[in-house]
Amino acid sequence: MRYWKAFLVIPARMGSRVHWQGRAGLAAGKQRLAGLGAAWSLRDCVAPCEQSCSQGPMCIIFFKFDPRPVSKNAYRLILAANRDEFYHRPSKLADFWGNNNEVLSGLDMEEGKEGGTWLGISTRGKLAALTNYLQPRQDRDARGRGELVTHFLTTDMDSLSYLKKVSAEGHLYNGFNLIAADLSTEKGDVVCYYGNRGEPEPVVLAPGGSIPCSFFQLRDGGTYGLSNALLETPWRKLCFGKQLFLEAVERSQELPKDALIAQLLHVLNNDEACQTQLLRTRAGSMCSPF
Repeated sequence: MRYWKAFLVIPARMGSRVHWQGRAGLAAGKQRLAGLGAAWSLRDCVAPCEQSCSQGPMCIIFFKFDPRPVSKNAYRLILAANRDEFYHRPSKLADFWGNNNEVLSGLDMEEGKEGGTWLGISTRGKLAALTNYLQPRQDRDARGRGELVTHFLTTDMDSLSYLKKVSAEGHLYNGFNLIAADLSTEKGDVVCYYGNRGEPEPVVLAPGGSIPCSFFQLRDGGTYGLSNALLETPWRKLCFGKQLFLEAVERSQELPKDALIAQLLHVLNNDEACQTQLLRTRAGSMCSPF
């Protein structure tokens, strides 16, 4: 399996500088990312993405957002994600594409699904992230789920309107979860969620609030976890990883930027709980949250 690690950190302070850090091969995007600061009016946005390999199933997203943090040293958004994929499936490294190179993401190059992606962000402040929903059988004739991310990143629709449109077409795809966000210093950040194996309507996620969930209410101050089930389904790997993520987030204001990056990578590299999840899944509990 191939594992793509990515994380995004957007501080509260406004300004014109955006920084990129990542592996060799992504350095060319550094200068282009510098232009994002003016478009977003955000300062010190860190969006590393790298490719590595691990042993456990790591298709998972953790994120915390607070559009108006009290402290100027706090972060409006912290997102950490792993996407697993087979090595033989062709793809492109994260780079800029689209009109005027306004979108940054990796790209799926699988025949028939070219141009889809699992995580991306644009200079207009659009962000989208996708996970597959674990199901026993896949419909080979279903549409590629990666297009859901690329379509949002290139549309003029706001996140909630887009997800309402997606919800009407959700039956055309295999199971998926989709996060769509509009990041705006003028209007405020809006983050929405929709899963086509859950409720029929998308929801707007409230920082510090809670939404109805299949198993429990959110109680972690705008911090969410998403794996291969519905949002906040308490699979072992999600609960374990979310605790590590929360520990890193709680220290984020006191940590230098590089140290925060190291902490987030530690969270993404930790597969202690994932091995149990994998064994249970392979034993036949394809849709079991535990």
